[in-house]
Amino acid sequence: MVTRGKISRPLEKLFSKGLFAFMKKYIKKEKTMKLYDELVARGLIAQVTDEDEIKELINNGKAVFYIGFDPTADSLHVGHFMALCLMKRLQMAGNKPIALIGGGTAMIGDPSGKTDMRKMMTKETIAHNVECFKKQMSRFIEFGEDKAMLVNNGDWLLDLNYVDVLREIGPHFSVNRMLSAECYKQRMERGLSFLEFNYMIMQSFDFYTLFQKYGCNMQFGGDDQWSNMLGGTELIRRKLGKDAYAMTINLLLNSEGKKMGKTESGAVWLDAEKTSPYDFFQYWRNVSDADVIKCLKMLTFLPLEEIEAMEKWEGSELNKAKEILAFELTQLVHGTEEANKAKEAAAALFAGGGNSANMPKTVLAEDNFADGNIDILTLLVTAGMTASKSEARRAVEQGGVSVNGEKVTDAKAVFAKEAFNDEFILKKGKKSFQRITL
Repeated sequence: MVTRGKISRPLEKLFSKGLFAFMKKYIKKEKTMKLYDELVARGLIAQVTDEDEIKELINNGKAVFYIGFDPTADSLHVGHFMALCLMKRLQMAGNKPIALIGGGTAMIGDPSGKTDMRKMMTKETIAHNVECFKKQMSRFIEFGEDKAMLVNNGDWLLDLNYVDVLREIGPHFSVNRMLSAECYKQRMERGLSFLEFNYMIMQSFDFYTLFQKYGCNMQFGGDDQWSNMLGGTELIRRKLGKDAYAMTINLLLNSEGKKMGKTESGAVWLDAEKTSPYDFFQYWRNVSDADVIKCLKMLTFLPLEEIEAMEKWEGSELNKAKEILAFELTQLVHGTEEANKAKEAAAALFAGGGNSANMPKTVLAEDNFADGNIDILTLLVTAGMTASKSEARRAVEQGGVSVNGEKVTDAKAVFAKEAFNDEFILKKGKKSFQRITL
């Protein structure tokens, strides 16, 4: 990893104390491995357009690169997390990141990796999501003059003239080649709309615009973006006669080949209001034995030699590796204080120690009670542990619900309001629990 001297005071102010201390320790570690070689060793790099040139650029801090984020929700999720970490690694080595928010492309929707067309969003929803992304990204990337940039492709895409695009950009794209792209092939059987067919042209135009406006010479993204990224490098070559480069990173897949970052209740978000720090911690604590080392390499900033030493761990030692993974990632996203709370909460429930005050909590209101009582089904729904009373009933009847360690098998069980004056721990299954209070 390239080491670049002292850290500026503005960066120190930007990060939370815990995250900053962690990053500072990481940057100070003397490492002889070049950045590109480290990315390879961590299993991050999938495909590159010109390996020698890309090595030269990123190893010597000469890359001005962008990664795109379409604001399809009001929070970033685990799928974005690896891209953010990559941006951070490259910025620490002196390269300049451009975080491109897709305020324009989100009006269309990327067909890559999708079997159905994305839901259309309003301009107001997209604008709100863009603001949420900006706030979250500042946890990872240092923005400012001569630092990282954050731009919105809506600034140029939304004002394009359709006929001008057809005349100036259209001749440089072969329909035959576009249809052979993997991102389109997997949609052909279900039906690919003309709306989505234009997405590759829009993403290519982004690269072309960033190259001209900001000297952006590289684009990074997930491996499912490869065809779209090649479209951008080809457009720059054809229109400007200059070279630009693309590199994809491996998608975060589990040992079964499925994308990581989803649970039964949906995506694992970086927003604490959508996925609590405890739930975020538990997601990583519960990864399979086969995935823990890979996740440590790809997602954390721990030195490779420390992670490689863990490859020899077996049995209970692997559980320790999972705790390290969960703590490191929770610390990166939510800060050291929340990571410690999540760790203590897990210990309180699963190891019989720790501080139960840090467990996930549901506070009951007066209107949750009927005649001073609340039934178990209503309690499960109120605590967000089941989506409906019918789901709650199944969980109870199947023996998956307990209160303070005692199984509840009667779906008609009720609890008086006074029961919540003392500790009341509601648990569903092996991993979902809430401390219920008044």
